[in-house]
Amino acid sequence: MTTVGDIEVGQSLPAQEFPIVRADLVRYAGASGDFNPIHWNERFATAVGLPDVIAHGMYTMAVAIRVVTDWTGDPGSVVEYGVRFTRPVVVPDPDGAVLRVTGTVREIRADGDVAVDLVATVNGETVLAKARAVVRPR
Repeated sequence: MTTVGDIEVGQSLPAQEFPIVRADLVRYAGASGDFNPIHWNERFATAVGLPDVIAHGMYTMAVAIRVVTDWTGDPGSVVEYGVRFTRPVVVPDPDGAVLRVTGTVREIRADGDVAVDLVATVNGETVLAKARAVVRPR
């Protein structure tokens, strides 16, 4: 577990790579209730102008924040989190996609909260911009 005394501005969080396959999207659809066919039906997705099936935005966000929660050791440590979606995560069948996420400590606030900037890419292209989290390490 990361504690405030262990943290420095500019510190890198351990980078992680997360494979995403279509089965993940189907499970997420079931959990979230978002059954939009662009997330599971290739024929539909391409008919509406997408290159292929795409991951849910909220699923992509949830996967990306794991870099932070794994670093703190506590999913409950996240007190703020926001992103800007820059491009969809295309999930071809059967190989899927790999979301690569890195993080850097941007600020340690007077109250001990820690602001972290994330970079999330697929195939070297940014998929989440202004991805920022604030955590309250113990």
